[in-house]
Amino acid sequence: MMRQSQSRVSILLAIVVAGVFAILVFGQPSTTAAVQSNFTGGEPTRPDSSDMRALRLRFEAGVRSNWHSHGGWQILAAEEGRGRTQVRGGEIMELVPGGRPVFTAAGVVHWHGASPDEHVVQLTVLGGAGDRPTSWFGPVTEEEYRGE
Repeated sequence: MMRQSQSRVSILLAIVVAGVFAILVFGQPSTTAAVQSNFTGGEPTRPDSSDMRALRLRFEAGVRSNWHSHGGWQILAAEEGRGRTQVRGGEIMELVPGGRPVFTAAGVVHWHGASPDEHVVQLTVLGGAGDRPTSWFGPVTEEEYRGE
């Protein structure tokens, strides 16, 4: 009986040793394997964005801002409806969902709002202003708003 127990222990020990040997020889999952990346050529870094903010504004048909300039840059896009924006002295640009966003640099005088006959939900991203405020000027006239 004793001999049979020793034999079972020997067999069990042989199986464990063989398993450890197989892992060492044939490899185990590497702990240094690269983590799957969603980027090619390296990982992007995240610069400080504490000076940025984003908001949604809904302008009803015909509603627009006065002429103004921001202390930092601004990006405008339309999420819904149809909008307009214009840099002073420039052409009116339409804002439509899926259309090209509009970048306005710091200090550039402009206005933005809805088209004359349709509301717009405008996405606005502002950044880089530091402590420089928005400067407000006079209203956009009907002629300016209609591009006349």
